[in-house]
Amino acid sequence: MNWQFELAVVTGASRGIGKALAQGLVDRGAAVAVCARDAIAIERFASDLRAGGGKAFGAPCDVRDEAEVAAFAARVQREMGSPTIVVNNAGIARFAPVTELTVEQWDEVLATNLRGMFLVTRAFLPAMLAHGHGAIVNLASLAGRNGFASGAAYCASKHGVLGFSKSLMMEVRKRDIRVIAVCPGSVSTAFFDGHTPFQPDREKILRAEDVATVVLETLALDERATVSELDIRPTNP
Repeated sequence: MNWQFELAVVTGASRGIGKALAQGLVDRGAAVAVCARDAIAIERFASDLRAGGGKAFGAPCDVRDEAEVAAFAARVQREMGSPTIVVNNAGIARFAPVTELTVEQWDEVLATNLRGMFLVTRAFLPAMLAHGHGAIVNLASLAGRNGFASGAAYCASKHGVLGFSKSLMMEVRKRDIRVIAVCPGSVSTAFFDGHTPFQPDREKILRAEDVATVVLETLALDERATVSELDIRPTNP
């Protein structure tokens, strides 16, 4: 088995893209450690993966909290070993015009989407560097390349994900660590269940499994090759 699919960590894995990616990794033979803030949902998902024959560990973790991230990373490495893949998927969105956006909403989005990615990466990266291989997948968005009205907090956070990913790639590529930033367009997940500035046709946009398929194929590339950024969007929304 290629090292790419030995042990993977996926954050925000109780639903949506994170859940699809974790399932896809298990289907490729990887063991997975999954986390989310919803303890019941994430532990049930890990149990389902084990029931299907996979090796999986699930625990609640708020990626915004440095102590929780450190405790989760320590437990993963103690019980399962050091991951070869880390998928920073946990994310939220809050939409409002800047004049109506509260400081609490701004801080919540930036803390989850950007601070959380940094904390999780920092927790697991030393072991990857010690092993001399690994892949870090950061879920950005096409909103990381473009802005839209009422999306200031979300777009700022996803622009930050791309900036962080570019800088990290330059730090670790000489150590054979891949850094892959993924920019999906509209995906039919719980993202669109609440208030959003736009409501696409849910039958025509991407599915979480579409994003997972692209990421998994990218991870399966020969070690000599990587994709640093990739866009995936609906064909005809």
